[in-house]
Amino acid sequence: MVKLILSWDIKPDLEQEYFEFVVREFVPGITKLGIKPTDAWYTLYGDCSQILTGGVAKDTSAVQDILSSEEWDALESRLLEFVENLERKVVPARQGFQL
Repeated sequence: MVKLILSWDIKPDLEQEYFEFVVREFVPGITKLGIKPTDAWYTLYGDCSQILTGGVAKDTSAVQDILSSEEWDALESRLLEFVENLERKVVPARQGFQL
């Protein structure tokens, strides 16, 4: 198993629209693509990304296929309407918090 870790900052004044998008489109969309959401962290204080979220898939090849799909491009483009400083990485999956 591997984990896709995504981090970003919500654009100012778009919090409500962002949360509606995440609940209604983003989480169902990544789940449909084959990424099982595992965690989401919201940073209230500190010098780091505001949101850190992760999801697991069976292997690196599966994640690479997902990230190169048109469906992912559409989800990511929509996400970028609400966020900035988007970063992503794929790491071996472990239990608990991962950076």
